[in-house]
Amino acid sequence: MRTALRWSRRLAVALVLLLVLVAVAVALAFRVTLPPSSNNAAIPGLSAPVEITLDARGIPWVRAGSAEDAWAALGWLHARDRLFQMDVMRRGAAGRLSALIGAQGLRLDRFSRLLGLEAKAERDLADLPAETRAALAAYARGVNAWIEQRGMRAAPEYLLLANRPEPWRETDSLLWGKAMALFLTGNMRTELARLRLSTVLPRERIDELWPHDTSPHRPIAAAPSLASEHIDRVIAALPVFGEDAPLPSTASNSWAVTGPESVTGNALLANDPHLALVTPTQWHLARVEAPGLTLAGAFAPGVPFLMLGHNGHVAWGFTTTHSDTQDVFIERLVDEDHYLTPDGPRPFETREEIIEVRFGEPVRLRVRETRNGPVISDLDPIPGTPEGHVLAVAMAMLAPGDAAAEAMHRLNRARDFAEAEDAARLIAAPQQNLMIADTAGRIGMLVPGRVPIRRAGDGSFPVPGWDGSHDWIGFAPYEALPRFVDPPTHRLVNANNRIVPDDFPVWLTRDWWGDFRYRRIVARLDAHNAPHDAASLAAIQLDIVSEAARDLLPRMLRGEPAGGMAARAHALLARWDGTMAADRPEPLIYTAWIRAFGRALAERAFGPEAEAFRETVAEFLLFVLTRGGHWCGDANDACPAVLARALEEAVADLAARYGPDPAAWRWGEAHRVRFPHLLFQFVPGIGPWFGTELPTPGDGYTVLRAGVRMGGPRPFENVHGASFRGVYDLADLDASRFVIAPGQSGHPLSAHYRDLAPLWLAGGHVTLSPQPETIGGTITLRPE
Repeated sequence: MRTALRWSRRLAVALVLLLVLVAVAVALAFRVTLPPSSNNAAIPGLSAPVEITLDARGIPWVRAGSAEDAWAALGWLHARDRLFQMDVMRRGAAGRLSALIGAQGLRLDRFSRLLGLEAKAERDLADLPAETRAALAAYARGVNAWIEQRGMRAAPEYLLLANRPEPWRETDSLLWGKAMALFLTGNMRTELARLRLSTVLPRERIDELWPHDTSPHRPIAAAPSLASEHIDRVIAALPVFGEDAPLPSTASNSWAVTGPESVTGNALLANDPHLALVTPTQWHLARVEAPGLTLAGAFAPGVPFLMLGHNGHVAWGFTTTHSDTQDVFIERLVDEDHYLTPDGPRPFETREEIIEVRFGEPVRLRVRETRNGPVISDLDPIPGTPEGHVLAVAMAMLAPGDAAAEAMHRLNRARDFAEAEDAARLIAAPQQNLMIADTAGRIGMLVPGRVPIRRAGDGSFPVPGWDGSHDWIGFAPYEALPRFVDPPTHRLVNANNRIVPDDFPVWLTRDWWGDFRYRRIVARLDAHNAPHDAASLAAIQLDIVSEAARDLLPRMLRGEPAGGMAARAHALLARWDGTMAADRPEPLIYTAWIRAFGRALAERAFGPEAEAFRETVAEFLLFVLTRGGHWCGDANDACPAVLARALEEAVADLAARYGPDPAAWRWGEAHRVRFPHLLFQFVPGIGPWFGTELPTPGDGYTVLRAGVRMGGPRPFENVHGASFRGVYDLADLDASRFVIAPGQSGHPLSAHYRDLAPLWLAGGHVTLSPQPETIGGTITLRPE
């Protein structure tokens, strides 16, 4: 007995010592990889030394003797602060993530290999003009100089993974654009969800689940029924960009004013793109100066060109159009190696992909392609359906000749609106709303990108591929796309809302999201009662009134509970104005209520298929409460009873989490942002150490976007919002305002890992004037 006790104590001590040693090893790994704030380094190919000044937040001011030297310096800086993030991006897009992190990367790798993104990037690189290729090569030299200097110490993750980063290639920068195009165009998943729902719902009910165009000329394509099991397996094999549940739909805000709408008479532009809130963020702030080149704003680590900001002459920002540039085709099999076309049987184009898996055996993936695109059914280990069909996908982003890199290179050097538009014409994918303002006071919103012209159909539902009836027959020319320039109102606003009428000659999409944020921005612009300045535009970016709540709540309040906590919560909401403040209970009660109401509708309609659609989208709930009462039940007015029960369930759940007094609940306590780390969020026990947790206001429908995760173990968490905010005063571009979160650096021990998060939360900003306000360090990059 004593011997056993003695050995158990020794084992416990040994375990504690082992944990201490591991902790020490991790601490040393982090310490030895921390970049110094001041140093000198060499980059091959520089024509002259490059001087870099870091401000107190780690933001660099780059002064180079040539544009190529500036691109090389940016590559070195991005690698210094974000190399692991860059590596994860390129590996994920190339289908090589599993070789670094193991089988956890397989789902994304299989999908990327199926699409062949790396080969397409190599093809596009060869077609770019020499000067753009030279810029990408200079950037790669800078990244590789950091890798050569540091090896496995290039970032702490490499020491922990015992892996040396691979050299950077020019095509790796193009993969960033491929990854963003894939992330910002999600119609394929929506089509598959509709196809799956068609096994349990009639088509007219499916059409009610998504915001849609009511044009009477919208043709609807017929499609054969498929086994639901196959569709389920294909959907399950697609990558999900979220930890516990799919992220909210992508979104952004952008607006511009000029002339009498502006204090100076010159243009003002505000932009805040909305993406997943992660660590490190997708953006890296910098000011870059070289002969003939001034850039200030948000760069994307992995790419040399400025993505969001100004160049001293022109300012620009992006919002997502949500155009439909993906179609799922149902292909009819002749046999495993052939499929049916209008001209008879045709062999698949096939290739075998071998995916290396760290700590495991390589995975072989047989990829088949049809004339319409790659066969996504090959993600399912069971080839084809029992009915003899496979699913293929056509994507505009997969077409050859993507010159997006050249477009951004030229936009960075544009001297006026006309030159900026000439650059925008080259953008292929994803289609975006590009808001532009120049120092002459011109403003405009362009919508460049490849939009397919379909022989028939509206692109909303999978269509037959064997008869050619719904083939893509080309892409709409730039001249046919929407264009809004120098409006007589001196004002432009977009918040992912509908941009064209039913009869616009080019069909963009069936699915337009609600105009809640658009309406609120317009209302705030109108309410100012004076010409605007940068401060008034920045204030609108922080608005937390939900027009969706204001539309929904009067209809929801018809559902009155009998008494108790639910009645008290109902009374609080009856006096609420829709302001999603962090220090109030009403936003939490309202959000929990729409969550419970949406789930009640889903369970009634689908039973076990309830998760197959976005049951809490405000557009759908508004439809139910205005003209879609049949979703609540067979009675004419069944919704109040369903609403009352939903409120009781929501309040009971909230009471279990936050206590019995609804008046004491706080939205910010539940609606927290975590900024999870790209890698460490998946390591049990240590993930929170590497995040940045803050209580936040707003929701997915406020101008201050704060998308709510409705599922998973942390419901109501803020997972999607303004990854960057910029406000540009074209009368004084050096006074423009910028902020990102949580910080510039991806290194957990850096002082700049999360130091911008409080500023971001408070609505603050930094400026990127010719000289930094404070000096945090200096770097000199010299020719090797």
